[in-house]
Amino acid sequence: MLTSPRLALLASVGAAALTSSAAAQSTADLFDLGEIVVEGSPDPTAPVSGYVAPTAQTATKSGRPVLETAQSISVVTGEQIEDQGATTLGDTLTYTSGVFAQPFGTAPRFDSPPIRGFDGSNAQYLNGLRILRDFGAPSFEIYSLERIEILKGPASVLYGSGIPGGVINQVQKRAQPLSFGEVGVGFGDPQASEAFVDYNHRFSDTFSARFTSVVRDSEEDIAELTNTRGYLGVATLWTPTPQTRLQFLGSFQQDNPITPTGAPTSLLGQVDADRLRDFYFGDPTDDNSDRTTINLGFEFEHEFESAWTLNAGFRYQNFDWDYRGFFVQDPVPDLNTVNRGAIDQFEESETYNLDLRLSRNFQTGAVNHDVLVGLDLRKYSFEDVSIFRTADPISFLNPVYSGANVGAITFTGANDLELEQFGLYLQDEMSFGNWRASLALRRDWADQNGTTFSSLVGTVQVVDQSDTATTGRAGLLYLFDNGMAPYVSYATSFDPEIGSNIEGNQLEPTKGQQWEAGLKYEPPGVDAFFSAAIFDLTQSNISANVVEGGARGTRQIGEAKSRGLELEASASLGDAWNIRAAYTYNDTEQTRGDNVGNELPNAPQSFAGLWANYTFAAGTPLENLTLGGGVRFIGDRFGDDSNNFALDDVTLLDLQIAYKITDDAHFSLNVTNVTDKNYLASCSAFGCRFGDGRTVQARLTYKW
Repeated sequence: MLTSPRLALLASVGAAALTSSAAAQSTADLFDLGEIVVEGSPDPTAPVSGYVAPTAQTATKSGRPVLETAQSISVVTGEQIEDQGATTLGDTLTYTSGVFAQPFGTAPRFDSPPIRGFDGSNAQYLNGLRILRDFGAPSFEIYSLERIEILKGPASVLYGSGIPGGVINQVQKRAQPLSFGEVGVGFGDPQASEAFVDYNHRFSDTFSARFTSVVRDSEEDIAELTNTRGYLGVATLWTPTPQTRLQFLGSFQQDNPITPTGAPTSLLGQVDADRLRDFYFGDPTDDNSDRTTINLGFEFEHEFESAWTLNAGFRYQNFDWDYRGFFVQDPVPDLNTVNRGAIDQFEESETYNLDLRLSRNFQTGAVNHDVLVGLDLRKYSFEDVSIFRTADPISFLNPVYSGANVGAITFTGANDLELEQFGLYLQDEMSFGNWRASLALRRDWADQNGTTFSSLVGTVQVVDQSDTATTGRAGLLYLFDNGMAPYVSYATSFDPEIGSNIEGNQLEPTKGQQWEAGLKYEPPGVDAFFSAAIFDLTQSNISANVVEGGARGTRQIGEAKSRGLELEASASLGDAWNIRAAYTYNDTEQTRGDNVGNELPNAPQSFAGLWANYTFAAGTPLENLTLGGGVRFIGDRFGDDSNNFALDDVTLLDLQIAYKITDDAHFSLNVTNVTDKNYLASCSAFGCRFGDGRTVQARLTYKW
């Protein structure tokens, strides 16, 4: 239940809004897109009707058509998010190639889907600006999003430091120059209830505002864990002149997520699997989670008479989280008494992101140039403390939840750090005849200052580290008149490492490089898009723990390779069919370090998904009814670097039923994992976590 004053305030705001306004997962079905599309390329942040987005912002920051972009990019539209009943980032990505959407099963605390085999803990962006957190990106409210764009492969040339796998960019709903709204309620099993509202009002020819609010209370498969969330988003659009546009994007989110502890590996196969999935090894008496995230940002655009265009994006994020959870320990020789410990975590951080870009189109002979010159600044200050404590064992056969007697400290880790990054970049997108070429180059300066502490070391370590890096990207594509577009590209990335090696020397940034070749196809006259890509990706300078001459420390001897094939298709055929299909083959290998020859963790060699729905035509016996569903396959994989924990493949089924009661009133029902398949999502030294069981979600929505 909502207990904190701030959540109660959000609940009252949401309740008040329910009487006058409301919320839509997809805005595109409420109005004609022609009313908001400017001349030239469509706005890459605008609503899209159906599953096929013609443009994307993430790959080039210019809104270049996806077909003409020489790098693999996927777009999950707002309508697809709504159709699938998605409430987490993992939910939205389950039918996307190259991204392992839910590597840890039920994990409401943070999002970390691996991209092309590489850990995606710090791959999330909001409106093109990085979401920073020391332990992985905190989850962001999916209802507030218009679309999600996934750029695969190194992206440092436009975004600075980051993982080589790619970027997941979450694009918020924007204010639009017309009035519309939506209001709704939802209920589910496991027990869940929600109310949501999204209202956009056009106050004048030059000013519009949009308010989005959600209040949600939900259980997991484990009944003892209940997560509440309140979200309030505000977006404004001001166009004082035809050449100038200013948007404000703000949000306040408060929730109390707790991730299940996981189950001891020694109980697997020895006790009933369904009971093990539903059992809580923590203690709700001692659990605690209180998290607040505030985002305040703007986007500015101005076209000068000189033909140059200025774009600026800024976001300030304040993050505050106090958390207590539990972990389990093996072995469990009597298959009953499970040893466990508790973790206390305290975090505070502030992030400032600024991205300035100047762009211009000009001609040199037969070559047309779209030139982009940019700089970005990033400042991230954070303090965090992690404390591991003892706790009493728990009986699996006869659990008692009256307090776990959390006690002595067994480990303490703390950071007080500030990271600053400054980057300059240049991009030239060229067109000559049917050829499309792209060249980009960037120089980064990154500084890290502060202190770290680990009770294993016993002393405070001073961090004073500076890194520089040059990254680039080159791509070449040929656009055939029949909609076929083969391409080839090369890109690099870097990511600073914190600390020093065993000799006391500063660690070098990890580096990534990738070759990619692919084929894109956009059939003329059909709202569909097909893509195929092969890639060869390497990350070097990966840190590993070593023992040399009796001393323990860090050495950069690690390297990992990822090669693969990705196939993807999206189609919206008239008013009847929406289809999304994806297949990924990903061969990963650790080529240097302590685990040579092993696969990367949470990197299935193959995974696939097919989603489709069909809306019956007017005048037929089943008019206004939409039936849909999907099938997902996740292949064999390993849960850790040493490949000690092998996980079996699994096939899952999803279902959608939607009915248009009136022109304004809609009912929807989504069921994920229809057969309630019991499967392991991940395993590590901290136990095994299960994938979500059957989830049922019903919503009643009124739109106008």
